[in-house]
Amino acid sequence: MIEFEAPVIDWAVLTPVLVVLAAGVVGVLIEAFVPDRGRRTTQIVLTLAALTGSLVSVVLLWDRVTTEGYAFVVDGTFLLTPFTLGIQAVVAVLAVLGVLVIADRTRTGQDAFAPTAAAVPGTTYEDAAREAGLQQTEIYPLVLFATGGMLLFPATDNLIVLFIALEVLSLPLYVLCATARRRRLLSQEAAFKYFLLGSFASAIMLFGIALVYGFAGTVSLEGALFVLVHPESQVLEMMPSLVIAGVLLITVGLLFKIGAAPFHTWTPDVYQGAPTPITGFMAACVKAAAVGALVRVVFTLAAGLDEPLRRDLEVGLWAVAILTMLIGTVAGAVQTDVKRMLAYSSIAHAGFLAVAFVGFSETGAGAVLFYVLAYGLATLGAFAVATLVREQDADGVVLGEATHLSQWAGLARRSPWLAAAFSLFLLSMAGIPLTAGFIAKFGVFSAAVAAGAWPLAVLGVLASAVAVFFYVRLIVLMVLTPPTEESEHPEHVEDGAEPAAAGTSRADDAAPADDAAPADDAAPATGTLTAARATLARASVVVVASRGPATVAIVLCAVGVVLLGVVPQVALDWAAQAATFRPLQP
Repeated sequence: MIEFEAPVIDWAVLTPVLVVLAAGVVGVLIEAFVPDRGRRTTQIVLTLAALTGSLVSVVLLWDRVTTEGYAFVVDGTFLLTPFTLGIQAVVAVLAVLGVLVIADRTRTGQDAFAPTAAAVPGTTYEDAAREAGLQQTEIYPLVLFATGGMLLFPATDNLIVLFIALEVLSLPLYVLCATARRRRLLSQEAAFKYFLLGSFASAIMLFGIALVYGFAGTVSLEGALFVLVHPESQVLEMMPSLVIAGVLLITVGLLFKIGAAPFHTWTPDVYQGAPTPITGFMAACVKAAAVGALVRVVFTLAAGLDEPLRRDLEVGLWAVAILTMLIGTVAGAVQTDVKRMLAYSSIAHAGFLAVAFVGFSETGAGAVLFYVLAYGLATLGAFAVATLVREQDADGVVLGEATHLSQWAGLARRSPWLAAAFSLFLLSMAGIPLTAGFIAKFGVFSAAVAAGAWPLAVLGVLASAVAVFFYVRLIVLMVLTPPTEESEHPEHVEDGAEPAAAGTSRADDAAPADDAAPADDAAPATGTLTAARATLARASVVVVASRGPATVAIVLCAVGVVLLGVVPQVALDWAAQAATFRPLQP
């Protein structure tokens, strides 16, 4: 009989992930045992402490991992490299800022989340929960579990663990997308779309993992690489189609998570329908984690391909990068909703990131690492600003976010500092010099040129020039256009959404933001649009005051965008040092 030998586990290597996941478990227990009055504060403190502890763990592990080159746990089930630590540091920093936005309350004392997310919108149960002042504090354990999955996602050499990490980060996000206090039906529709399309992407990725196991006999990335490059192996000669199909299917599953075309269709609807703080959290953190996993998987497997198969993979990445930049910039230029515009901006940035993948070089890996940090800061800051620009009816009741572009006219006169911060974030996304976005785009385009893909870099520059239009258009609207006291688009329906299809009635938009507001201010979801339109017709735009956390997040994001644009060398050196994304090849 074979005796089982327990593996020796270096728990210190697992600390960045374990701290966050353990805090998530504690958060669930808090929901069960801590009284209502102290639950929210306890959850926020625990969440911020856990994410800060994870970041500290990354810092403490940095010297060890950069000296040794990598650290294995249980034969590569957890593989910590300098690149992995870099991605984990970016995710942890962005998650801390994201939680500050999630934890924010307006002057009315309300956050962005429904008192009971499981309630059917417009029912008496939902009205009773609102009047009772219930709070959705389960948000914070879900955020911790999602962040734990993001930290694990790029940190494994095992494809099965990679799939598990994908599900750990995705499942909480499916729930979080359905928890909006306002526009409830639109939020639930967004969650359903994300879940459905995410399930398809996960299945495709799992099929790719099965194909990799079919030709390599292992689910280890390094093991598959060894099979591909071994002199006695004839895998590339005997089954090239199986090899390239496996690599491409895994790549498709990861491209879905970063919102790259043609796997981007979920992004505008989900970003628009989800609670705005969750949208910012997803746009920054999920993209960083998914890009890290994509670099780990694709760069490693590409190193084992022969020249024809490697060229096929590069052609696929070229096509994805060009299509993603094209769709993101062209579709973004015609949007009239701020959140949808930022969603298409996210798609365009996924294309810019894909430019750096061509060549599969460490230079590209370093450029990607800097890019996700710069993009994450600007995106989180932009969505944090969006949470503070609201509609208000004639009775002074604060409604949902004012997302139509016309409602942002004259924002600089209402709140000069908020408009200045938002303009800074938009300029960074556009890649204007002296912002972090300029250095980030210069890095990815330089990596493409170094890999011989200069036409792709030229196309990226042209796409960036087109994208400047819709960023500057909004800045001009905020600064140079006089404000309108009342909405000029009372019957506006978001681009791509049907007014009454799939339960996306604008009645949800008319639901009051204040728990103390009368319940009958919100028309039933199954009713006509008359009440909702009447409410919106007399709605004006107001900048609500933050109670602190969102303001802190906006300030920190603005400072980060400026510092990375003016004095980027420290961050560039760190990214270059972290660009070693795998051990030496066998």
